[in-house]
Amino acid sequence: MAGGGTSLVLVVDTAASFSFLNERFLKISQLSRQAEKMFYLSLIEHTLRLPPHLLHLPLDEALKMELKTLFIDKVIANLGLCISVYDIRSIKGGFVFPGDGASTYTVEFRLIVFRPFIGEIIVAKVKESDANGLRLSLGFFDDIYVPVDQLPIPSRFEVLPNKRNQGRWIWDYGGEQSDDQEFFIEETNPIKFQVQNVIYPSVPLEQPENTKPFAPMVITGTLNNDGLGPVSWWEEAEIIEDKS
Repeated sequence: MAGGGTSLVLVVDTAASFSFLNERFLKISQLSRQAEKMFYLSLIEHTLRLPPHLLHLPLDEALKMELKTLFIDKVIANLGLCISVYDIRSIKGGFVFPGDGASTYTVEFRLIVFRPFIGEIIVAKVKESDANGLRLSLGFFDDIYVPVDQLPIPSRFEVLPNKRNQGRWIWDYGGEQSDDQEFFIEETNPIKFQVQNVIYPSVPLEQPENTKPFAPMVITGTLNNDGLGPVSWWEEAEIIEDKS
């Protein structure tokens, strides 16, 4: 392609068992190629107190350890989930206030944060499946929800024996009368979902008993689009990148 761009070629398995999906494969090439950009570098300035037990370490190492304690696995509203301290850009201060045995520094540093954008497509695993929909997990983040109205239409819930309030969702492609076109959402399958919303709830003043732990960041996703859902549903369509 002129200008060094890329062209996309869609290879479709023409087996009869998948012929009813062929027209949908033609719609998903761009969706399948969307890059995951859910991690960002964010520049932050923070004033912190360096505890005396870290003073024997080199200053940048001690400050990085304290920054990890303060930020890693914490959610900053409208910024995202802090994953790692990437680097320290500048250090100012080192003041010791009267009556305090620690130094105070102002540090400019960069954090790696998890903050997916609206419309981004991410691969996750099923953590919970109940009558309210799905809860997905990325391993390091579990507060991803796909409500019933964002599942493929039509879908139905099937209760599994010996699993209290848990079950699995089934996509009845072509209608509920088509038993040979049932697609199951299993816990073992990687799931592609599209981000619909990211919210940062306010911290509640009181946490009622028997409620889910407070989540400072919640993602709502959808499976109701071509190319979304268990990866196995669509693996017959292979996207080939032509770098001519």
